[in-house]
Amino acid sequence: MEEPQSKLPPPPPTPPTTPLSLVKPSSKNNKKRPIKVFRAFRNVFRSFPIITPVCKLPSLPGGRLPENKTGVTGTLFGYRKSRVSLSIQENPGTLPNLVIDLAMQTNVLQKEMSLGMVRIALECEKRPDNNNNNNNHKEKTKLLDEPLWTMFVNGKKSGYCTKRDATEEDLHLMEVLKAVSMGAGVLPPTKSDVEGHVDDEMAYIRAHFERVVRSKDSETLYMLSPDGNSEPELSIFFLRI
Repeated sequence: MEEPQSKLPPPPPTPPTTPLSLVKPSSKNNKKRPIKVFRAFRNVFRSFPIITPVCKLPSLPGGRLPENKTGVTGTLFGYRKSRVSLSIQENPGTLPNLVIDLAMQTNVLQKEMSLGMVRIALECEKRPDNNNNNNNHKEKTKLLDEPLWTMFVNGKKSGYCTKRDATEEDLHLMEVLKAVSMGAGVLPPTKSDVEGHVDDEMAYIRAHFERVVRSKDSETLYMLSPDGNSEPELSIFFLRI
């Protein structure tokens, strides 16, 4: 008499994934596009006078700075009680050029931005040149490719930031927000099994930033007011000192 064979339960179905349609960014600079006004931003931001940043930008003889301006898409996102991340894209339909984990929780940054204008300064140190005979090897790393930053928020040191590669969850979020050029809101968690993020919402703020390249050691991202004012609601300074 044959023994009954034990039957294993079928494996759980694989959850569907959103196919990525994001494309690689081009090497050409984008032309500046008009900024649209969204009601969500009016509820998040308020206009305040310009605050002088704690970090002084390097000046050139005559007091003028050479500026190379381009438009980029910036997204601040994160779980409310976790660190907020910054993603920079050429436009909403391209893969991120840069992802940095900032030294601040998402809910804290939201509170700061609701109170007024926010200035974030990211500083890194110049690396010593070990080859004094060849100046072509000095500072070969591009500014936004630096791996570690010290972060200041409105003049107060916040901690250390790290540059990283975009994760699968980052790319999923960028794909979901592909049709959003400017806005703020929350999304359900993309992975319910992530430790510490069960039933937590993903908050995001997306805007069109003006990227101003002043030198190889100084760049700034300006998010202009959605109400049409010339004063930026949020500025992010990248400085190599």
